[in-house]
Amino acid sequence: MSSTTAAEHLSATTLLRFATAGSVDDGKSTLVGRLLHDSKSVLADQLEAVEHASRSRGQEAPDLALLTDGLRAEREQGITIDVAYRYFATARRRFILADTPGHVQYTRNMVTGASTAELTVILVDARNGVVEQTRRHAAIAALLRVPHVVLAVNKMDLVAYEESVFARIAEEFTAYATELGVPEVTAIPISALAGDNVVEPSATMDWYGGPTVLEHLETVPVSHDLTGCHARLPVQYVIRPQTAEHPDYRGYAGQIAAGTFRVGQEVTVLPSGRTSRISGIDLLGTPVDVAWTPQSVTLLLEDDIDISRGDLIVPSGDAPATSQDVEATVCHVADQPLTVGQRVLLKHTTRTVKAIVKDIPSRLTLDDLSQHPDPGQLVANDIGTVKVRTAEPLALDAYADSRRTGSFLLIDPADGTTLAAGMAGESFATEKSAEKSAATPADDGWDF
Repeated sequence: MSSTTAAEHLSATTLLRFATAGSVDDGKSTLVGRLLHDSKSVLADQLEAVEHASRSRGQEAPDLALLTDGLRAEREQGITIDVAYRYFATARRRFILADTPGHVQYTRNMVTGASTAELTVILVDARNGVVEQTRRHAAIAALLRVPHVVLAVNKMDLVAYEESVFARIAEEFTAYATELGVPEVTAIPISALAGDNVVEPSATMDWYGGPTVLEHLETVPVSHDLTGCHARLPVQYVIRPQTAEHPDYRGYAGQIAAGTFRVGQEVTVLPSGRTSRISGIDLLGTPVDVAWTPQSVTLLLEDDIDISRGDLIVPSGDAPATSQDVEATVCHVADQPLTVGQRVLLKHTTRTVKAIVKDIPSRLTLDDLSQHPDPGQLVANDIGTVKVRTAEPLALDAYADSRRTGSFLLIDPADGTTLAAGMAGESFATEKSAEKSAATPADDGWDF
């Protein structure tokens, strides 16, 4: 099967992952509830439960926000705390949405929701315009390389559907997002409560001639064809049946992170750097000549090479550099701070290695994109630059080139808590971190 056939197959089952974000009470959950309700994606028993919960709170009409605010604390406070994932589909496309919190203290949850998103819907209250949290969410979307951003100016019914209000907000946000390097911004005036421009066009905003939110979600170009990207296969498991039927079978199983592999292709195994050729590819127990992302396959090589879980199989002519020194932008997600000299585990694809935080050159201030030099530590929701030294070489791509093989986690070796989510390479900020000359603390035997 050719790579063209692969692209056609993927486009036939188009899936869009998107996240919603915005300040508190901007109406994110109501928007998501309206999308689910008006696209006929709500089951009868779900709608009945929402109607019952709404009546118990003294509301006459169903509160559609309750379709996504599943935690009891969320429903009691009328806010979103955790990331709420929902799946729905229309005749044109399938969707996985992540409704993320608006509070500043839950910024890390937005990072979680947007990390795999191909589109982010950022809501703005038409009465308040672009606020600090709006800029923060736009910056995170840019940092995570989300290719499409939708600015949904909500609650237009509360500003008398004034076009000038929408135009002013759209212009201010677009200018800021462009400065961040966001490649595409689509502004849509909506009223999630009334349903204006969510699924059906608004009868009261005839001055707007663009798509509704759902129409844009259904038609936005999303490239799932990663067959042309750098081919990468993180080895998850080595298969050796050693049975009478397969006495010499040795296969290297994993999910292709990007690109295409073909029988006869010369490949390199990292970090060892040894080379071989692909002698066979098994897909669901069936031999194939070519395989592409995101298929889970087993590669067979012509030579017996020492390969184990965590190794990376790549084309010999397109191998990333390996290094024990990693400089990256991280979002700190744990309650305990991340400090210089701290021992951590670094998990990259299927590989986990010991590491030490050698330096924290800067912390990013999302409000104005300024760099705060030498913060000493990162606390919950902080985004900053870190330098990490690993015990073993890693083969990382730049996050801008591959969100899959350019990302990693920092983990507490004591209890397995995720400390930070990292993105290798340059962030969107243009300012360079100042070089530090101060010595780092003693490594207590973790000197790599």
